[in-house]
Amino acid sequence: MNDQLQKIVQPLLAWYNANARVLPWRDNPTPYRVWVSEIMLQQTRVEAVKPYFERFTAELPTVAALAAAPEEQLLKLWEGLGYYSRARNLQKAARAVMEQYGGVLPEQPEELLRLPGIGEYTAGAVASIAYGRPAPAVDGNVLRVLSRVTASRENIGELSVKRGFAARLREIYPAGCAGDFTQSLMELGAMVCLPNAVPKCAECPLSPLCAAHAQSIELELPVKAEKKKRKTEEKTVFLILCGDKTALRKRPDKGLLAGLWEFPNTPGKLSPQQAEEWLKTLGISCQKIEPLPAAKHIFTHIEWHMANYRVVAENSVSAGGLVWVERGELTEAYTLPTAFQSCLRHFLSEG
Repeated sequence: MNDQLQKIVQPLLAWYNANARVLPWRDNPTPYRVWVSEIMLQQTRVEAVKPYFERFTAELPTVAALAAAPEEQLLKLWEGLGYYSRARNLQKAARAVMEQYGGVLPEQPEELLRLPGIGEYTAGAVASIAYGRPAPAVDGNVLRVLSRVTASRENIGELSVKRGFAARLREIYPAGCAGDFTQSLMELGAMVCLPNAVPKCAECPLSPLCAAHAQSIELELPVKAEKKKRKTEEKTVFLILCGDKTALRKRPDKGLLAGLWEFPNTPGKLSPQQAEEWLKTLGISCQKIEPLPAAKHIFTHIEWHMANYRVVAENSVSAGGLVWVERGELTEAYTLPTAFQSCLRHFLSEG
């Protein structure tokens, strides 16, 4: 198989040199910038990441700045990207780098793997792109390319399969071009050897070498296990207004959306009467309560179906951990997950 894979190196590098997208993290690919971009790109589209990356690295340009940043600043810079544990682990790792490596990310994948939030893929990306080491970074894009090139019917969800492809790649890394080779595989999977669509074989530099293309089985590969069905949860969310302020509360320190701010909410889909009764348990008397458009938010394994209410309260109370904030204060100082954006938009539109 490696004789076959060895043949992909030169055409892939030539294609990448002529067709690579201009991306902000490819300009000046320092270890820090590569690391931040790779963490942001996990489970997030490239186009969505671009403005976040530029804002984040402008405000926190170094490992030292990230390590010292207040949590609220960190989370505000991450607001809207989701999977907030990524941001927290990024800062934990930055602090470890300051303490253990003098503020410089280590070069070896084995050392990078010891840092919070860095797995085999990210360790390979930083080591190869930033340091030029022959360290594969094998993600879904790369697995798709390799599965099709070799017509492999192995289940790419298996860790042993991923590590097997990584081992084969390690043997063929071109001297002096490790970073470009890593990125060429990623780029081909993202732009040409597409998922959930007809691959652009006519544009692919590897089509003459591709076993799946020769057998016309591109759409059958890669093989992966079916995703588990998401669990659905119903919630009732409250935009509670008192004067020019609205009520927020902080989520628990562990679990989904840990430690972030939210509009008060409760499990289940409550009727207006039930909603008013629930608010009384917080000590809030309703002057007016009216439904807002329902909303849905999809997490990796859970789907929230939310009934939303706009409430004009006669009083502001601090029961149940409620805090009352003005519009400007909310947008500048509080991090609200995307799940609550429908209520946030309504609140901001009233200003």
